[in-house]
Amino acid sequence: MPSISPRSSGRVTISDIAERVGVSISAVSFALNGRKGVSEQTRARVRQVADELGWAPASAARSLAEARTETFGLVLARDPDTLGVESFYMQFLAGIESELASRSYSLLLQVVPTPEHELATHRKWRNSRRVDGVMLVDVTLDDPRIPLFREDGALPCVVVGDPSVSGGLPTVWTDDASSMREAVRSLAALGHRRIARVSGLAPLAHTRIRDDAFTDETRALGLEPVLLRTDYTPESGAVATREALRAAERPTAFVYDNDIMAVAGMSAVWECGLRVPDEVSIIAWDDSVLCEHTYPPLTALSHDVVGFGAHVARRLFDVIDGAEPAAFLDSTPALRERGSTAAPVR
Repeated sequence: MPSISPRSSGRVTISDIAERVGVSISAVSFALNGRKGVSEQTRARVRQVADELGWAPASAARSLAEARTETFGLVLARDPDTLGVESFYMQFLAGIESELASRSYSLLLQVVPTPEHELATHRKWRNSRRVDGVMLVDVTLDDPRIPLFREDGALPCVVVGDPSVSGGLPTVWTDDASSMREAVRSLAALGHRRIARVSGLAPLAHTRIRDDAFTDETRALGLEPVLLRTDYTPESGAVATREALRAAERPTAFVYDNDIMAVAGMSAVWECGLRVPDEVSIIAWDDSVLCEHTYPPLTALSHDVVGFGAHVARRLFDVIDGAEPAAFLDSTPALRERGSTAAPVR
């Protein structure tokens, strides 16, 4: 199949796409506009080539250098069912929206099933200039989005994650390592010797950072760490808790990676015939209203998630206005002690 280059104008046209695919210009037009007259196979191939060549509708191409969309983009590669029960993202999105509303901007939120779909969405937004800038969340180790947003012509972006994995892109982050160490030290001071961490998804950078801090701090204090892997759902949190409590030597304390797993874990503790906090202590990450209204109320690592979202949005406005890339520490989540932690009964 012959390769082609964009025309001297620099803009890819439907003629270029037709030449690459080997179909007529009218067939390309039908495919791109969702009209009948072409097969689904041809439609899919036309759209694939259009993305590869960086084609954008003429109206979008004209606006590239002359207007802003007044829209920020955020793509979440998450299960919608899981997203609906996670208070963190509801608060984070509320913070973003509060900042955008004050400047008459909008948020384009796209929920996709896989990281591959997320990459494809970012490429489409870049090619069409659908948004003015993008916020990158759930950063993974060796994240493929980082080199994509370092390319020439990439959309302005802010990475929500640790500077160690942001590749020099503008970053807003929370010091999760210090927070995890504080949680471990507080449990050790109460007399806990075997502590379990109910961790999230392994590929996520913040998971690795928390894992490493947990392991390092427990070993430095002469404690026995127990690392349990989950997918952030309450079901997986409950399962991990039950399995750990059925071991010959069970943990006397658990640190969960989100609030809903901590609540589910506490229910699992009661189901196993144990008491919170007398026999098992529990700490949740990302304090929420949910943590305040359990019985007993949950001790949690707390920070202003709404303010965090607003901070990210402000930094993206700065980037669009020409600010140099920099890393900004938003906060270090602090331990808010409630009724779910105490010295273990001997």
